[in-house]
Amino acid sequence: MDRAGAQASDIRPGGLVAALPEAARPYALLARLDRPIGTWLLFLPGLWGIALAGTPWPDPWLVALFALGAVVMRGAGCVINDLWDRNIDRRVARTAARPLASGAVTPFRALAFLAVLLSVGLVILIQLDPLAIALGVASLLPIAVYPLMKRITWWPQAFLGITFNWGVPMGYAAAAGRLDAAALVLYAAAFFWTLGYDTIYAHQDREDDALIGVRSTARLFGERTRPFLAACYGAAVALVGIAGALAGLSPWFLAALVVPALLLARQVTVLDIRDAALCGRLFRANREVGLAVAAAIVLGRLA
Repeated sequence: MDRAGAQASDIRPGGLVAALPEAARPYALLARLDRPIGTWLLFLPGLWGIALAGTPWPDPWLVALFALGAVVMRGAGCVINDLWDRNIDRRVARTAARPLASGAVTPFRALAFLAVLLSVGLVILIQLDPLAIALGVASLLPIAVYPLMKRITWWPQAFLGITFNWGVPMGYAAAAGRLDAAALVLYAAAFFWTLGYDTIYAHQDREDDALIGVRSTARLFGERTRPFLAACYGAAVALVGIAGALAGLSPWFLAALVVPALLLARQVTVLDIRDAALCGRLFRANREVGLAVAAAIVLGRLA
């Protein structure tokens, strides 16, 4: 890969990946171990659900299971996504070097790797409450069909919001053994959060997507992204607040919720859809947003 291609690529071959045996590196890249932000964004909704149901601290065992599950299932989701998208990825500068698109991993070997990841995920899943297990099994359908959405709708980010935040009801059910209004409202909050941050993410590929016919909310809203993002993030913060009220959290929760609200407001304010590097940084900044929401929920339980 030439220097320009390396700069455009989303592959990060250093760090943990570089320490692995050479034969394992393409699979680590396929599972996105080089870019942990996706794992964080999959894990954090589960942490929210566990924290909202917990009294007063989130169960450390459940948190550990969901953290490991996020690594495994994010990897599985990436394999499925890249199997569907390998021909598209070859035509996009940021994704052309991905293992399936570049030929470093064959589809057959990717399927074998997927089977291993799903097997590990199953072992983790059966440690949970029966309701959480049922929800985990149900999550396989949206995981499988999500990669198709960019081909048939302008709203693939909405389908990602449905899929990526399944951890909210799963975490709540695992901790409480039930689902109630607080959990469902928190799931809706996470949906709007993802709808916003993944629109920012999609702006990195907007021009390539237009050339090859891939749809996204980034292309749909274009120059109108800022008000759309403000609406998404505003809805997310409001719904998190309502979920906390339904769960009986203390007023300290609402006070602490100011922090993630300000972090999200900053994203809206500084967004420049023409600056792909900035869009990438703003997308990654949502780890801190998610951690701040989790901290607010825990504080609302403790205080």
